[in-house]
Amino acid sequence: MDDLTKEQRHRAMSHIKATDTKIEVLLRKHLWKKGIRYRKNYALLPGKPDIVISKYRIAIFCDSEFFHGKDWGHLKEHLKSSINSVYWLKKIQRNIDRDTEITKQLHSLGWTVIRFWGKDIIQNPEECVQTIEDAILEQKIQQIELRQPSFPPQK
Repeated sequence: MDDLTKEQRHRAMSHIKATDTKIEVLLRKHLWKKGIRYRKNYALLPGKPDIVISKYRIAIFCDSEFFHGKDWGHLKEHLKSSINSVYWLKKIQRNIDRDTEITKQLHSLGWTVIRFWGKDIIQNPEECVQTIEDAILEQKIQQIELRQPSFPPQK
């Protein structure tokens, strides 16, 4: 049940940031500290990823649990009892569908896509950075393998 009036809800929603959120800034600071350079909110790719490491074709999204539908089954049941349930159910389901579509598009373009939940970034940013470092290492190995000429086996 929503305890706020329509005007109060509108004011609260208007203050939610789309870029440079707390979780994005936290992850970027940890990446920078590790010497990993990136672009932020890269508009040349589908979905405008929060962080892009273009050298290794890695797109990173920092998803908030509510708006991107973490534990959607549980959240959906909770939202059904809210005042504006139709709006929220439709909005969050559309976000989930869009996230899936964007991930597919980026994969088809040859990008590695990494998605983190906000709480994971806040609770353990080092683990998130390690996941990114692992993806970078994997890309480096693939790039080296592509550069290696394949010779026919010797007799």
